[in-house]
Amino acid sequence: MIIVMNISTNTKESNPMTEYYGQRASAGLLISEATQISQQGQGYQDTPGIYSQAQIDGWRKVTTAVHAKGGRIFLQLWHVGRVSHVDLQEDGAAPVAPSAIRAATKTFANNSFVDVSEPRALELDELPGIVEDFRKAAANAIAAGFDGVEIHGANGYLLDQFAKDGANVRTDAYGGSVENRARLMLEVTAAVVEEVGAARTGIRISPVSPANGVSSSDAQAQFDYIVDQLNALGIVYIHVVEGATGGPRDVAPFDFGSLRRRFRNTYIANNGYDLDLATSRLAEDKADLFAFGRPYIANPDLVERLKTRTPLAQFNPATLYGGDSAGYTDYPALSTTTNP
Repeated sequence: MIIVMNISTNTKESNPMTEYYGQRASAGLLISEATQISQQGQGYQDTPGIYSQAQIDGWRKVTTAVHAKGGRIFLQLWHVGRVSHVDLQEDGAAPVAPSAIRAATKTFANNSFVDVSEPRALELDELPGIVEDFRKAAANAIAAGFDGVEIHGANGYLLDQFAKDGANVRTDAYGGSVENRARLMLEVTAAVVEEVGAARTGIRISPVSPANGVSSSDAQAQFDYIVDQLNALGIVYIHVVEGATGGPRDVAPFDFGSLRRRFRNTYIANNGYDLDLATSRLAEDKADLFAFGRPYIANPDLVERLKTRTPLAQFNPATLYGGDSAGYTDYPALSTTTNP
């Protein structure tokens, strides 16, 4: 079985957003664009949240549209940590991180790409509040009609920052050892499971991805341990970025099969998959399901195109950040392109 998933472009308008997800409801499962759990969790201009009633109401229009077409959708819960800018933070505050180490990356703010701001290290007594923000966001997602949630623990964002020693040099209970650096990710996951149930909880991880300037000196040991603990929590899936996010699959040595063997529920493989690679990896039992992100932007009926081996449309990079329906909801389906 192949599952198709979505990474959305962003728009300020709610109606095009509802249309966009509805157009893609034929996917086995949609995973929403990353959605911040709090104002502090925002790292990019015009990204959606799930911490206010207005946001819950807006997302409910999306889930209603997807369900009306027989689809299923999870909300991705996101805290960017240090990958942010003071202009996106309340009262111009510094972004937060496990340690006061600036990320070697850029973000999108004030309608342009800019260097991220210098972060401050989270105090020990602030961490329960982060966990609670994830818990509340999960509850809000279910209230908005989502079928479940995916915790974003990948790509150099907050939970991944804590897990990797290139970004985390703490000396307290959340730094140093493999177990300590995994602590926040696992506390968040346990809280979300308690709130919405293990069957409605997944997590995305990227063991060796250097996205947003993170690095790990002990990735295999770190993520073998993390996956053992996630398995014990009984969550429904792990969504694993194999290699560099959006880049080479062989960016660093890592045995992804070890994670597959350690996790008893669904293993979703991500990164650089096309139909042929997914089919071969499925035959080798390397994964249960496969994630397709970027191809879904320009191919709202990706399932049908894969089934019929129809060439895929390519998205227009100039329309990826903000704007209107152009390059968002105007990519045609096969039925539109083949009929007079």
